[in-house]
Amino acid sequence: MIRTRESYLGALKKMRANIHKNGEALADVTTHPATRRAVESHARCLDRAGQPGYEDTYTTVSSLTGQKIMRFNSLMNSMEDMIGNARMKRLNYQITGGCVGGMCVGWNASNTLWAVTEEIDRESGSDYHERLKKWLLFAEERGLLVAGALTDAKGNRGLRASRQADPDVHLRLVEKRPDGIVVRGAKVMICGVAASEEIFILPGNAYKEEDKDFALSFVAPRDVEGLTIVEARRPSDDRERQEGFDMPETGHTQAWLFFEDVFVPNERVFMCGEFKQTGKVIQHFTANYRACIGACVSGQGDVMIGAAVNMARANGLPHKTFMDKLIQMAINNETTYGVGVGAIALGKRDPSGVWVADSLMAHTNKVHVATLPYETKRLCQEIGGGIVETGCMPSYRDFTDEKYGSLIQKYLKAGDCSAESRARAARLAEWLTIGSGVPGCMHGGGSPDGARLVVRANTPFEGYAECARKIAGIQEELKDPDVVKK
Repeated sequence: MIRTRESYLGALKKMRANIHKNGEALADVTTHPATRRAVESHARCLDRAGQPGYEDTYTTVSSLTGQKIMRFNSLMNSMEDMIGNARMKRLNYQITGGCVGGMCVGWNASNTLWAVTEEIDRESGSDYHERLKKWLLFAEERGLLVAGALTDAKGNRGLRASRQADPDVHLRLVEKRPDGIVVRGAKVMICGVAASEEIFILPGNAYKEEDKDFALSFVAPRDVEGLTIVEARRPSDDRERQEGFDMPETGHTQAWLFFEDVFVPNERVFMCGEFKQTGKVIQHFTANYRACIGACVSGQGDVMIGAAVNMARANGLPHKTFMDKLIQMAINNETTYGVGVGAIALGKRDPSGVWVADSLMAHTNKVHVATLPYETKRLCQEIGGGIVETGCMPSYRDFTDEKYGSLIQKYLKAGDCSAESRARAARLAEWLTIGSGVPGCMHGGGSPDGARLVVRANTPFEGYAECARKIAGIQEELKDPDVVKK
């Protein structure tokens, strides 16, 4: 199904009000100030699917049915399919300035489980793969927007899941019934939930046999009974009170998900106790996600370049004044995008048919994602001037106040454009660099320290040392000395 804005918004309006913020249950996520911008971001991307020039980005042909479907519901069976993922994510950011999570993590999760369930079924004779195929057909037919949830609350980081004082800090199995399972626990800091119709759950870690009750994967409606969702809030995020140019009409959200004895029918369960395969889940998911996340930050970096150009002009300066800085911003963007595409190109097809990016290159990209965008933000602030970074911009309400608004407008004007245009340019640059528009570069998609561990494990240091020893003509074998502690 090629999803339209109208059918999407209509589906969200019908969902149970299980999302909360500031003590309030949000009756309609499409209109409430806390969530409507995230919904609008997803809707704007859906709009593109029916527009000339964007169709190939947002739609593709299903490998299961041969029918035209939304790209984010597809199986990525080739390098080209996964590069299509990256291209779509970069464009999403160019359109919205922020994360469009309902077109991202759940998609990657379903592709990860396509590979893992095939392996589980082959070893154990289960029917997880067939269940997943039926759900994928269901998602394709409806053009579902699906959030993905991996991160558990975790509790004490020094203890395994099964040894925590409170076992609920990792989502877990509490009961197995003939017709399904009952789960309890939390998934936290999950993006795009309010704008999604379903949530795809993955195990958040590689588990051992003692932790098998935490080896879970399933998909559930966002409004399933027993699930309570609390929207997160950043200190700079006053969505309920901001108006006018104080915040863009697009945005993103993160949420904490509390599962309190939620029943999941068997046909929606894709993993339950198969702890041996949890490592493969993490390996596949992080390789693909960290390859493509470089496109996310490059897309927002593209918007930051545009914001910086607009600020220079609104300040009365030609943008060429800052060309060295703008070029460096572009280099940063192309680095994360290019390294991600390189990880995809160096990947290979899993026996199940889906494409898996190269792990070493993908995790290298994650380290770049956790560093380069911050430099891009700094350069955007440098170009924009103090009005962007110091928190000195008056509010829209003050800007339009009958008593003193005219004074703000008089002294805000700088270049050839209007005071309002300069205010809008400044507020966007502020939102992108120090406001709630800042994406999770550091820990979004996982910790950079975790990525460094993968890089360490996959880099053949001894092999490289041998290459260098031979080129240098060193005849003796060089070994690390024993370190004697004094």
